[in-house]
Amino acid sequence: MNEFQYKGRQLYCEEVPVRKIAEKLGTPLYLYSCKTIEYHYKSFDSAFNSVPHIVSYSVKANSNLAILRTLFSFGCGADVVSGGELYRALHAGVNPKKVVFSGVGKTVEEMEMAIEAGILMFNIESAQEMRLLNDIAGKMRTRAPISLRVNPNIDAGTHPYISTGLKENKFGIPVEMSLRVYREARGLKHLNVIGIDCHIGSQITDLDPFVSALRTLIKLLRNLRKEKCNVKYLDVGGGLGISYNNETPPDPRDYAEALISGLGDEDITLILEPGRVLMGNAGVLVSRVLYDKDTPSKKFIIVDA
Repeated sequence: MNEFQYKGRQLYCEEVPVRKIAEKLGTPLYLYSCKTIEYHYKSFDSAFNSVPHIVSYSVKANSNLAILRTLFSFGCGADVVSGGELYRALHAGVNPKKVVFSGVGKTVEEMEMAIEAGILMFNIESAQEMRLLNDIAGKMRTRAPISLRVNPNIDAGTHPYISTGLKENKFGIPVEMSLRVYREARGLKHLNVIGIDCHIGSQITDLDPFVSALRTLIKLLRNLRKEKCNVKYLDVGGGLGISYNNETPPDPRDYAEALISGLGDEDITLILEPGRVLMGNAGVLVSRVLYDKDTPSKKFIIVDA
């Protein structure tokens, strides 16, 4: 939030008084700092400069077209979970070869759209989805690039509603079943198996869950390579937290150092899906006070947002 500063009693976004923006555009409105978004993205991206990597912004974090265009202008890719998000990303100018399609409920129409767009890969969540994608790719006379989302059964230590890496969660393929499903995938002639995917949750403020998940993925990677499976990409998802109150999340450089150290000398391209860490502290909601209301027990401020 470095670009949101008070000068006296007036809040500024970059060098512009927020009051002037509100007077010109009306309220309520969401106000984002382009400089902050650029700083967050470039800080995150540069932290991984020592290894091959692709940063694919998690569009669900904020799918505003102006924000997407801003990120894509820096070379960022996209992690999408619906045809609508894919449409917005393409409309905003994303490079399709930096797009990964995640999500447990992909439809036939969405799969066809993503194949036609030439995305980097589908993150497959189940064997049934995998077989359907194979059939669709066959009808389109092509091969669909895929990774399998592996559920490592790791507690990310976050809120239960945003935990995605435990065995009771709906996401991914249980790690103990993953090798068998990979073998099946390699036998499907309209799929091209190129990656491993994992996402363990959101708003994670400790590095240990990320390191534990990576350890599981590296073990699977080595087993696949023993079987001559040419895996090129390791998608470690997103989930790095931000400060709301008293949280002390890791700096992106510490996060990168932990992951790069865990990779060892493996020849692999990392895919990273940051969302909240790029966008969460880059904007404010601007509202106008309409009324203040005093009661015997409390004072209320009524706003237009």
